[in-house]
This record gives sequence, C-alpha cells and structure tokens, in this order.
Amino acid sequence: MSWISDPSLVAAVSNAGGVGILATGPLNEKETRDAINVIRSKTRNPFGIGATLLMPGATENAKVAIEEQVPILNISLGKGDWIAERVHEYGGKVLSTVTNAKHAQSALESGADALMLTGHEAAAHGGDVTSLVLVPCISKRFPEVPLVAAGGFADGRGLAAAISLGADAVAMGSRFAITQESGLAQRMKDIVSNADIDGGSTEADTLYGKHFDGIPARVLRSRESLRLNTKPASLPFVISRAFAAARKMNIPLYKVIPGLLTQFDKMYIIAQFGAATESLMKATVDGNFEEGVQFIGQSQGLIGDIPTVDDLVQRIVLDAIECSKHSNQTFSRGEQ
Repeated sequence: MSWISDPSLVAAVSNAGGVGILATGPLNEKETRDAINVIRSKTRNPFGIGATLLMPGATENAKVAIEEQVPILNISLGKGDWIAERVHEYGGKVLSTVTNAKHAQSALESGADALMLTGHEAAAHGGDVTSLVLVPCISKRFPEVPLVAAGGFADGRGLAAAISLGADAVAMGSRFAITQESGLAQRMKDIVSNADIDGGSTEADTLYGKHFDGIPARVLRSRESLRLNTKPASLPFVISRAFAAARKMNIPLYKVIPGLLTQFDKMYIIAQFGAATESLMKATVDGNFEEGVQFIGQSQGLIGDIPTVDDLVQRIVLDAIECSKHSNQTFSRGEQ
C-alpha cells in the first residue's frame, strides 16, 4: 500500500468506522512523524502504522510510531518482540502479518496481540495458502487470538465469509485503494475498476511470482509485469537500482551497504525490492501502466467503481448483514 495508504486514506477509513493503516515503506522518520500528525488532525479515531521490518528505515519508522504512541503497529517480515514490549507500555497493540501457522506462533511468542492472515489471493506479498484454508487453520490453532483476514476480500460477502471462517475482521487493501480518498494514481484506479470481461481487470488478470521484487508477489498483469517476472535481474543491475531507489526515498546509503557486506542473502532480497521501486512508482504514483507495475489482489475482479470510503464501508456492512441473513435462512430451512 506504499504511496496509496497515505494520511487522507488512513483518516477516511478510521472516520468511517474501520482502522486505517499508514504505509511507511517510502517514508523517512520525519515524513512518518509528519504523516502521523496529519492523520491526528483529520481523525480522533484509532489508526495504525505499518512497518515491514526487513526493509531499510522500517525500524526507525517503528520507533517514531512508538514515540508518538500510535494505537496500533502492524509489523511484518521481522522479529517484533522489542516493538511489542514498548507498545504495550503505553497501552497500544501489535498486529503481526503472517502467512502460515509457524509464523503465527512466532509472532505471538514475540508479543503480538492480533494477527493479520495474508492469503495467496492478496496483493503484493501473500503466502502460498489461500484465505479459505489459512483463516480456519489459524483460527483453530489459536482460538483466543483476534484475527484479521486479508486476501480476496472486497465486499460484504467477503466480510461475512471471513467471519464464518473464524476471522474477527478483514483487510481490503485492493478495494480501498480504489476509492476517492486513496493516493493511488487516478489512471490506475480507472484501469482496476474496469470490470469488463474483455479488456477489463478481472480476477484472472494478475501475476504471482518471485522475480519482480525478490519476494513472491502478486501484481496486475501487463506487458511490463510479464517481462519483469520472466527471470531475475542480474546482481549488478539490482544493486545499482537499489542504490538509486534508496537515494530517491532519502534512505542513506550507509544503512544499505553494511547489510550487503554482512547479510548478503537477506540484503540481496532487499536490493531486489529496492530495484522494483522505480517500476512501482511509475504505476502507483505516475499512473504509467505501460512502463510500471502495480500491486493488486485477485479481488480486483470484485471492484467496479470508485466510491468514497464512507460509502464503501456502509455498503460492505449492509451487504454483509444481508448475506448473513441469507445464510441463516438457508440453514434454518434445513432444520425444518
């Protein structure tokens, strides 16, 4: 959700009754602090910040969020015990993103209060297991832990289904990216919200592979995303592009170089991710579909408009209620 889940979208989601999560991936410490202040000027409701701990700058941004006593820290790809300890001191909560039971157990042992379960259908870095299987499996293993289902959910039917599977809430990143308040480029909103079977963006028009940014990821199908997913980029190209991306995102090179020398395998993945930044920005920020790459989930097949966040939330809740009523009536007939 980098460049998409900005202060405007975060505040709109929280004001509508959800919990907005600020994407801090492209932000430095000052930008993160400024964004938190902007959110607080727009809403008094709870919100969170996201921190992908594997990435450069994420630890610093998490520390800023802790200093600002942000209510919820959503962390992923890293050990967060020190975060949980400090967040709990001021009464905050830690939401850890996981893709399987092993990761879930590790997150809980590190102090996570709740889990976001990212299924295979999700945009960007979903796991190997679909939400239909992942959610009930984790719910069965950890019945007392609050669960947020992510991946494949974009409407009221999805919300109702997730609750039935054992989740307590849903995350709908792709759906909320296609709203009026979202920071996503308008052209990409128009492309994703085109629901035509011929020429539109359907549930089948995504790609899932590891060659784009070094971590298995789901993106919108395009000529460029097909090309970049064909084979991994060469090491010199990845490193040079990663350094260029670090400069563009104001990440000092001294934070990148030591890791390349001491933790090559991990930092090579980070370098690949950094090298992908230019392509992501072309689509997400500039709306350049032809030369850029857009993270999107299979739930794009359920998206056919660009509503306000408040209208969308109200629609989702009402549809979920109607769907639940229909399910109850179906099972009630079986008892007669």
